Amino acid sequence: MRITVHAVGRMKAGPERKLVERYLDRFARGGPAVGLELARVSEIPESRAKSASERRREEARKLEAVIDGAALFLLDEHGRNLSSQVFAEKLASLRDAGRRRLVIAIGGADGHDEALRSRAELMIAFGAQTWPHQIVRIMLAEQLYRAVTILSGHPYHHE
Repeated sequence: MRITVHAVGRMKAGPERKLVERYLDRFARGGPAVGLELARVSEIPESRAKSASERRREEARKLEAVIDGAALFLLDEHGRNLSSQVFAEKLASLRDAGRRRLVIAIGGADGHDEALRSRAELMIAFGAQTWPHQIVRIMLAEQLYRAVTILSGHPYHHE
């Protein structure tokens, strides 16, 4: 299954970007052995619309072009707080069901449009706190890599 990471906002050069690249590289190297592949990272600039609802709609329209029939996971403050094991199982379940593509989307400062939320197969929260999108990208990249290690049968420290 090919996984696209879609993000509102751009990562600037610096230590955060290097860390994301390191984890995504590890994911890309280990993923094919368990049927997971990094398709790409898609970035769009934050909307400049006047209202939050307009910004969410504009960002959702740009994401629609990336989804194109893929399964959709949203990183959203109203999502479920999953363990690493459960996240890995969700990826494996999609893969085993024959799904060929998954888009995992990180929203902008205003979150995701309601139409996207209703369409998402899973909404995930990385806790109740508010996180900068750069840190969310790091956490997502690490969890993708960790999912590969879990699905590969590597010992996991919580088991």
